[in-house]
Amino acid sequence: MTVLRTTDAPAHSATPTKAVPIVPREHLDFGLEDGDIPRHWFGGDPFKTRFFDAMSTLFPEGERFFITCVRDFRDQVTDPEHLQAIKDFTRQEAQHSMVHSAFNQRLADQGIKVDRILANQRHFLFDVTRQRLSRQQTLAITAASEHLTAIMAQGWFERGDLFRDADPRVRAMYVWHAVEEVEHKGVAYDVMQQVARVGYLRRVLALLQVSINFPMFVFQIMRHMLKVDGFSRTQRLKLWTKGLWWLYGPGGMMADIIRPYLAWYKPGFHPWDSGMLPSYTVWADTLKRTGDVIAASDALTAPPQR
Repeated sequence: MTVLRTTDAPAHSATPTKAVPIVPREHLDFGLEDGDIPRHWFGGDPFKTRFFDAMSTLFPEGERFFITCVRDFRDQVTDPEHLQAIKDFTRQEAQHSMVHSAFNQRLADQGIKVDRILANQRHFLFDVTRQRLSRQQTLAITAASEHLTAIMAQGWFERGDLFRDADPRVRAMYVWHAVEEVEHKGVAYDVMQQVARVGYLRRVLALLQVSINFPMFVFQIMRHMLKVDGFSRTQRLKLWTKGLWWLYGPGGMMADIIRPYLAWYKPGFHPWDSGMLPSYTVWADTLKRTGDVIAASDALTAPPQR
């Protein structure tokens, strides 16, 4: 696959850079229909579980928004390889939406108001954001969101011990999603730079918008989820105190993504500057050999051999 880089060349020209093929993977069996997945599947920790559950509720409408914003400019793309990359990006994002919709049904069965969350997200993205902002800006927001999800994938899932206590089936879903986010991390960015010709300041503004809105939505949804779980106000305060330290404290989840996050603000930045997940081949080779997406995920979180 040819990946477009930010250059001073005319629109639609391409300078190759190292990337991996975008591989749409369909009909994977995560076992999400199994009835024995714990309510708090992340090692019994309510905060960690609901952090990822809240993100899952945002993905279906978010992925649909990303696809729509890239498609706004698809007719202006002339390079066949880039058109194929957009097609594969769309297929991957559509699969993410489908799988997370299935997972979200589990949350609805627990009493989480998933339909209301989806409706709110749909209104914000399509009735507000796409109606009030230019197509260039919504594409920039898409590229910034893709950057954020890709660096979270690269920073978090390289720490095999971090997700070792998670239920293998849910962990496999998130590892698969993470791998594919990294595979297609340059697609929206290339459309933004080479076709929509979005400038530096608009690009910076887009990530600032995403950096505020994304955690705000996640935390609002988590607040609802922890109430539904039946935790008292005092219990929730303790969960938030401990959980925010897990996220933002020294050595926490966010510490791993600070440097790649800031790289976005560097002139001349491109998502593929940070390369691919070092363990990508372990996951991909295991999946190819076994056909088992859970085994592929387990290969990343297995304790190192002594």
